[in-house]
Amino acid sequence: MAEPLPAALRRERMLELIGRTGFVRVGDLSEAFQVSDVTVRSDLDQLDEQQSIRRVHGGAVLRTPGMREASFEEALETSADEKRRIAAAAAAMVVSGSSVLLDVGTTTAAIAAALAARDDLDDVTVITNGLTIALSLESAIPRFQVVVTGGTLRPLQHSLVEPLASTLLDRMHADLAFIGCTGVHPQGGITNVNLPEADLKRVMVGAAGRAVVVADGSKLGRTHLGRIADLGEVSELITGESAPEAEVAALRAAGLAVVVA
Repeated sequence: MAEPLPAALRRERMLELIGRTGFVRVGDLSEAFQVSDVTVRSDLDQLDEQQSIRRVHGGAVLRTPGMREASFEEALETSADEKRRIAAAAAAMVVSGSSVLLDVGTTTAAIAAALAARDDLDDVTVITNGLTIALSLESAIPRFQVVVTGGTLRPLQHSLVEPLASTLLDRMHADLAFIGCTGVHPQGGITNVNLPEADLKRVMVGAAGRAVVVADGSKLGRTHLGRIADLGEVSELITGESAPEAEVAALRAAGLAVVVA
């Protein structure tokens, strides 16, 4: 067995790995460097103190100036209760025998959990580009059929994007789509910080009979680079209690139905 690396060198290599992938898990680092999970957590704590990385649930993400997109694990810890309430309202819209598109994201992951917990549902097909979502629905098989889009893996969100991700969607029509985003604005419409994911979200909107946007209150009033849809292209928004009343009113005045869960 190779001699373990000195702590300083090991942390330097860990930082390089986090920089390449955007996010790493404690277990992956433990295996890669042949040290215990306790040692990895200590190393990550040191790197966090140096402002090099940010510790998140289960691992770490790179801390870079101006980083605009949070990792899946980082977002998971934000507005968790609000996202569960949004998810419960969304899951209540699904009926047995229907097909559902679940976009990648922490709010849609909460919808997946809420759907799996509904033992009254049967013969539901869920199509998703989120690996975390697909795995969370495994317990609902065979009541649910789970279809993964395929495509290129984005480590930060554990999402599948182009090329190939839209190939399956071009051949399908779902009854309902739940779309996450990072911006909902009366004039700017539905937007996202990441362009590859925004492109696939736009395809999902077009592949569904009804598209419902799910976003916690922090997303309202914001506009980002990747355009997903105009307000008129989606049927409604489900948001949470943190949504500013003025932003909700402005969206309703622009013609978007808004449900505050």
